[in-house]
Amino acid sequence: MSTGTLQRAALKAACVTVALALVAALAGCGGGSTDRPDGIDISSGSRHLNLVAYATPKVGFDMVIPGFRATPEGHDVGFSQSYGASGDQSRKVARGLPADVVNFSVEPDITRLVDAGVVDEDWQQQAPNDSIPFGSVVALVVRQGNPKNIHTWDDLLRPGIEVVTPNPGSSGSAKWNLLAPYAAKSDGGRNPQAGLDYVSALVRDHVKVLPKSGREATSAFQQGQGDVLISYENEAIMLSRKNASSPPADRIDYIVPSVTFKIENPVAVVNTSTDPAAARAFVRYLFSTPGQKLWAEAGFRPVDPDVARQTAHLFPGDIRKEWTVADLGGWKKVDKQLFGNGGDISEIYAREAGR
Repeated sequence: MSTGTLQRAALKAACVTVALALVAALAGCGGGSTDRPDGIDISSGSRHLNLVAYATPKVGFDMVIPGFRATPEGHDVGFSQSYGASGDQSRKVARGLPADVVNFSVEPDITRLVDAGVVDEDWQQQAPNDSIPFGSVVALVVRQGNPKNIHTWDDLLRPGIEVVTPNPGSSGSAKWNLLAPYAAKSDGGRNPQAGLDYVSALVRDHVKVLPKSGREATSAFQQGQGDVLISYENEAIMLSRKNASSPPADRIDYIVPSVTFKIENPVAVVNTSTDPAAARAFVRYLFSTPGQKLWAEAGFRPVDPDVARQTAHLFPGDIRKEWTVADLGGWKKVDKQLFGNGGDISEIYAREAGR
């Protein structure tokens, strides 16, 4: 072989090596939730599901999807994932974003898809527990050491306290965050004006920024905004687990108020799914004992009573009263009365926040 041929062969081999290294580097830097959560390739498989969800449970799905793929039913099912503000995600699916399984923060975001004809009317009967595979409670996240001495809902209204909570116009988590003090102050809706007076004061005097989603609100708090973050307990657990590796300024504590609100996040199979059998199998796994344990490990409260008892130590706090949407009359009433066009809390945001 001539010297020129050898040089060309060597150059070709070097180019291939560089190209492969570049591909590997890009795979490691780019893919995010769609490709490689925790370094596990979840996109490959002869079958494929599109999961569209609100932002908060990504940390849970990063554990649950590999668990499902380790089962006989899920071993050859690849996943693409989309996460964002619950209301925004729901509207995208209603407009035609490909989806097989949806998981949103609040029931009305699935009702929108029923109205659009892409989720069956009986979706709540298609899985256990009214199709709610996990949940949480509303918690208060503070800087480590709790320098502002935050413990109760009343403490949020003290002069100078700045509160971070997302915009209820786009975020389901914002609705839960506001329902907690509303229910606490209104005695479960029996004195609605007292609840609305509290929310009005909170928004007018203490909420300075309006992130679009619960995850964006968490990021804003981590970046130093606000004294207290109203959030899901699972977000608080996730942040507290990072304390050991975080700089002092980023470390947090959290409080579960003695009067709080039960968060219930529904799941549904989209009736336009290209593989409804795989979609239903995945939803079944969410309710299985292994799936429930993974949700608990990710900081979400399992709905299976046995698993809940086994993992109770993961959820400290002394809850005296846990209000629910059912206590307030159900989502249809709550969404219309408080968050819909002309709803009382929507009007508060339009008036007090000017946004």
